[in-house]
Amino acid sequence: MTKLLEGRVAVVTGASRGIGRAAALKLAEAGAHIIAVARTQGGLEELDDAIRGVGSSATLVPLDLTDYDGLDRLGGVIHERWGKLDILLANGAILGPISPVTHVQPKEWDAVMATNVTSNYRLIRSMDPLLRASDAGRAIFVSSAASWKCTAYWGPYSVSKAALDALVKTYAAEVASTNVKAMMVNPGPLRTDMRARAMPGEDPLSLKTPEDLAPHFVTLAAPSWAETGKIFDFPLNKVTAHQFPG
Repeated sequence: MTKLLEGRVAVVTGASRGIGRAAALKLAEAGAHIIAVARTQGGLEELDDAIRGVGSSATLVPLDLTDYDGLDRLGGVIHERWGKLDILLANGAILGPISPVTHVQPKEWDAVMATNVTSNYRLIRSMDPLLRASDAGRAIFVSSAASWKCTAYWGPYSVSKAALDALVKTYAAEVASTNVKAMMVNPGPLRTDMRARAMPGEDPLSLKTPEDLAPHFVTLAAPSWAETGKIFDFPLNKVTAHQFPG
């Protein structure tokens, strides 16, 4: 039986752990070749072993997302080898400081914006021609309810995710007449290292896992997916127009 993503090529950022790792493995199980991007070589090698274990293949790219020239080079290499990109799963992000906005140091602010916002703009800039070259390019960005909840002390992260949402919606509007669909995913509270740092008193066993979310990335990445410019809200298990409350 042909797998849903057989022969398709997927870039996954933040692929060495958490949501990115679970998503990369699930996309691989569905037949995609994974271009796995992360900072940690060891984590990428462990992912590669897991992907081989499900009968698929990966290309490992040890790269910091703030190496913008590196993202441009990655686009060039993908063009030379495959001539297209079918799936972009932009998951990589950092939490930043949990503190009053007035206490956030400028270098901390800049680091969050560089990783969570600017790197995604650079990914879009680099990968857009490749996504357009696919018969069904799918760009998926991991957002957060923090983008509209604006909880006290979560300033840099909340602002960065709100900016990401605006970026993705704009991109979706710009590619509306093409074969490219751009979606956001609100994963909700999951059992990840980032969540543990943000909510140290929380019982992790009370949370769903990245593996629970991962199958939905396959659905969003499939050529049959038709929505664009919206958010898949995992806690609600449905697509919404992502309207702000109030």
